[in-house]
Amino acid sequence: MLVGQILKFKGDSVFTLAPNETVAQAAGLLNERRVGCLVVMDAQDKVVGILSERDIVRLIALQGTAALSRPVSSAMTTSVIFADPTEAVDALLARMTDRRIRHLPVCKGDRLLGLVSIGDLVKSKIAESEAEAHSLKAYIAAG
Repeated sequence: MLVGQILKFKGDSVFTLAPNETVAQAAGLLNERRVGCLVVMDAQDKVVGILSERDIVRLIALQGTAALSRPVSSAMTTSVIFADPTEAVDALLARMTDRRIRHLPVCKGDRLLGLVSIGDLVKSKIAESEAEAHSLKAYIAAG
């Protein structure tokens, strides 16, 4: 299965914020939206970073509660790893495991198309395996 197919099923909704918003605002948005990361976009709608719960925890561990008033740009990951909509799920699972990341923005050129999590990819693999098992059972039963 390709990532673009997952986005068609899941949807292309991505929660974003600007790099000058505060870490406290980001934490509130993560909680409100019940998500694990936010994509940081500049004024030209270009992805400039990704902010995860893990990034916020690291900043608070280093700076204490003062970190909450810092801009998102001070906590975000700037070396964002992207996915292309034509990539296979297996390739992305390997990339995410190797890099120890849980979210990938999906882009075509500079245009953000969506976001996939490792959970989305695992769910896709399970569905694919179940469909294959069902097909094999049907084939065997038809004998």
